[in-house]
Amino acid sequence: MNVSAWSIRKPIPSLLLFIMLTLVGLMSFRAMKIQQFPDIDLPTVTVTASLPGAAPAQMETEVARKIENSLASVQGLKHLYTKVQDGTAIVTAEFRLEKPTQEALDDVRDAVQRIRSDLPADLRDPVITKMDFAGMPVLTYTVSSTRMDDEALSWFVDNQVSKTMLAVRGVGAVGRVGGVQREVRVEIDPARLFALNATAADISRQLRQIQQDASGGRTDLGGAEQSVRTLATVQSAQALAALEITLSDGRRIRLDQVADVSDTVAERRSTALLNGKPVVGFEITRSRGASEVDVAKGVREALEKLKAEHPDVTITEAFNFVDPLIENYEGSLTLMVEGAILAVIVVWFFLREWRATFVSAVALPLSIIPTFAVMHLMGFTVNVVTLL
Repeated sequence: MNVSAWSIRKPIPSLLLFIMLTLVGLMSFRAMKIQQFPDIDLPTVTVTASLPGAAPAQMETEVARKIENSLASVQGLKHLYTKVQDGTAIVTAEFRLEKPTQEALDDVRDAVQRIRSDLPADLRDPVITKMDFAGMPVLTYTVSSTRMDDEALSWFVDNQVSKTMLAVRGVGAVGRVGGVQREVRVEIDPARLFALNATAADISRQLRQIQQDASGGRTDLGGAEQSVRTLATVQSAQALAALEITLSDGRRIRLDQVADVSDTVAERRSTALLNGKPVVGFEITRSRGASEVDVAKGVREALEKLKAEHPDVTITEAFNFVDPLIENYEGSLTLMVEGAILAVIVVWFFLREWRATFVSAVALPLSIIPTFAVMHLMGFTVNVVTLL
């Protein structure tokens, strides 16, 4: 069957087919999400092990090397990268592309679990994660207020801002930058402790049992079975200061007799500066499969509502990785149109026939636009790779 000859003899079905394909392609193009890069799923797994206070040499010999030896036997492993610093060892396992990511993650988890008993007892449970290219921040904001200090701003970001941002469609995570952490500090007075013939171990052992909220089983009460919970919590620093401490010889003292208890903030480990002034910031990270453009639009609408509810808070955009994406997207579309126009001009310049030029001018969009329908059907997005 000669498709070209049939189309020439019966042009109406062909015209209707291409009109339908063009409409479907335009609708699919409008429905496709705009991203900087496609969501790549690489079989790369990271193991993060933490042992506070350990030197890099200790982390290398007692933690990193044992994890490396266990991961070296995993099938499909391509490269191992290790970074050791004070109290932390990060081991990155890169697998061959044909290995499924979930299988690589399970193999690494099993390999670490096999040597868990050989690692130091004080080592925190290793955190095993797969590499996610969608986990990069797309927007960064700073928060300032004339009525709130750093502690209040930090709590405002952790509580109010995080809840509002996570409710936006496409937002995967909200991370605070800078600020402070609340800390109830117990400073023991050595002189008073020595006068009572007590030790710091007595105080530490009693404080370790504070803030307990656990299941206590079940009991029969009034002919019915009731659940029982074990509660040992304090609501404030003053309540903790009034806590009775039982010493090893049986005597009982109040905590504030041997220590100063204060509700304060922890030592700063990071800070955020805007124009040289300390601020509290937060980063917005999109979830996998979401569009940076849609996330930015939803975040800005949510922030406008948040500003209206809290007029004393100033939220400033510090970094924006979405606007350059939109500029690249619009620039790519402009280049596509310019390329099509130049192609038509070249055809006219060499053929000097309006019929051939018209056919070329019509064939270019009719060959490109329906392609977006197939791309949308297969789950592709509009990004640097697909536009190329």
